Amino acid sequence: MSSDDTGFPTSDAPAPAGLVATQARVVRGILERYGRRLLAAFLCVVLPLWGFGELAEDVAEGEPFGFDEPMLHAMHALEGAQLDALFLTLSAVGFSRGVVPADILLVLVLALRRHPRSAVFAAVALGGSALLNLGAKHVMQRDRPALWESIAPETTYSFPSGHAMGSATLACVLACLAWRTRWRWPVIALGALFTVGVGLSRVYLGVHYPSDILAGWAAAIAWTVGVRLIAFRRGLVTGSTQP
Repeated sequence: MSSDDTGFPTSDAPAPAGLVATQARVVRGILERYGRRLLAAFLCVVLPLWGFGELAEDVAEGEPFGFDEPMLHAMHALEGAQLDALFLTLSAVGFSRGVVPADILLVLVLALRRHPRSAVFAAVALGGSALLNLGAKHVMQRDRPALWESIAPETTYSFPSGHAMGSATLACVLACLAWRTRWRWPVIALGALFTVGVGLSRVYLGVHYPSDILAGWAAAIAWTVGVRLIAFRRGLVTGSTQP
């Protein structure tokens, strides 16, 4: 504080224009330093989480999705022996015969190769995703589609899809681990193709609504990238040589 010629105290705070300029410099500094991380958090955590919330809200309120049954009928119209075999294989590989063993193997390989941070990240992301899926299923308690008799029937709850969430989580974990390597885009491309194939297999077999698949993908992306950015961000963001 200081005083003017009258002796009354005056404030040393900058004028409004100076405050605006100061705040602008602070914001610019934050964006320059953390802009990429904030953008990644928004695109890969906030948006998928919002999408999952919107889907879950409508499911909880019993509101049907206009695209669910038309897409189920469209996929079922393609039914044939070759597609049956293809999608049965994709469905099996998308869970017990592929994704689950791959999850375990990935964590073990990372641990044995002395990448403890990456091993813990993979274990938390993959294991947490499975637990979240089970919890969400029992909270939402959505029945499976019953438009026709499936060749691979399921008896558990439908929302969100465990196959979609599990395959997407594995793909996201591998993408995070490969982010600072030359394998980044091949891993992302192959992971996306595999994840979409698994999701389509569940719709083709008539055991999931498309909205179940979308919810599984959204939850997997938000959870995995959120875990990486919050707890294990070094390898993804700062350019550490460790996976």
